[in-house]
Amino acid sequence: MLHKNRLFTPGPTPLLPAAQNAMAAFTAHHRTADFKALFQRVLADMKEFVGTKNDVLVLACSGTGVMEAAVSNLTSPHDSVLVLTAGKFGERWTGLGRAFGCRVEELAVPYGETFSLDEVGARLSFNTRAVFVQATESSTGVRHDIEGIAKLVRARSDETLLVVDAITGLGTTHLDVDGWGIDFIIGGSQKALMMPPGLAYCAVSERSWRSMEKTTSPRYYFDLRKERKSAAKGETAYTPATSLFAALGAALDFVRAMGKGDLSGGREALVNNAELCAAMTRAGAKQLGLKLYASSPAAALTAICAPEGIDSGKIVKQFREWFDAVVANGQGEMKGKIFRIAHIGYYDYLDTIGILGALEHVLARVTDKNVEYGAAVRAAQEVYARALGEKPQLVNA
Repeated sequence: MLHKNRLFTPGPTPLLPAAQNAMAAFTAHHRTADFKALFQRVLADMKEFVGTKNDVLVLACSGTGVMEAAVSNLTSPHDSVLVLTAGKFGERWTGLGRAFGCRVEELAVPYGETFSLDEVGARLSFNTRAVFVQATESSTGVRHDIEGIAKLVRARSDETLLVVDAITGLGTTHLDVDGWGIDFIIGGSQKALMMPPGLAYCAVSERSWRSMEKTTSPRYYFDLRKERKSAAKGETAYTPATSLFAALGAALDFVRAMGKGDLSGGREALVNNAELCAAMTRAGAKQLGLKLYASSPAAALTAICAPEGIDSGKIVKQFREWFDAVVANGQGEMKGKIFRIAHIGYYDYLDTIGILGALEHVLARVTDKNVEYGAAVRAAQEVYARALGEKPQLVNA
């Protein structure tokens, strides 16, 4: 049969055709009025997409680049910072903190789990310069309680900064950035914004900007004060990825259309879409007797335990060979034990039904158990029908 390559990974995610077309057609120089108009429009729209009144900056780098910028701009050597880690990307915060000379205290929980708020509160002190955490730990499919963590941080000290890696969280999770008091939140272009990798963005609170005037860690390209100063003039501090900005503008227009002309409404619709596709996927996997890995599952992706005795790498390989569908293996200590199916961005009902149908075939081939074709698909359809207020139909009715 004909095979179409499809991404079901937590980044890069499927590309929005309008973004691809905009990127291919854009040729303006970055120091022209044409690019300035695009740049200013995109920065204004990004505030609505993130859901903040704070400054939003967009840089040419991966999400990890802005994670580094958060550490280098907001801390000084020997500052005490608290890292909440529950997977590979939480561990990245630890590595970045140590690279810049911080005294890193870790609150670590096993992969697949999330944090007790009591434990988080017990680790906070008035000397904690910043708290670093993921909204969604995409290596494990876990969603963390950012609202609860924010309440603890804000109650402890007005000087402690809360920094959230929401690279897979923005556009898949409801986050009240300003209402909760998140000081620094990070996103990436290759996630819910339906674009190629290459842009990362952050919303920065006034508390964070004041902090930057006091911190002493080295920075140059990632000196966010330079970027803020340039953005106020409608420019970037350094050469931007111009074609990616054109794609970003098209993606934001698509999200606005989802909200019938309202960008914040479109963001809510995008998150609700991810939540529904995730619920459908979880129901389908459980109907096939598979175990979900995350104790607090995210909407961005579903992490599924491989059947006993089966290396998840074999499942990933069979998806690719039989259907040209790319799902993600586990990372770190979970490689070979779980596989991950994402529901981020340009992803819909038919994608969900398709990957569950493919999963039924894959399981039938890699295990010696009987698989009931249509079982996972039917379970997902029932979730969808209930969400839309439809009456589920009986089989063979």
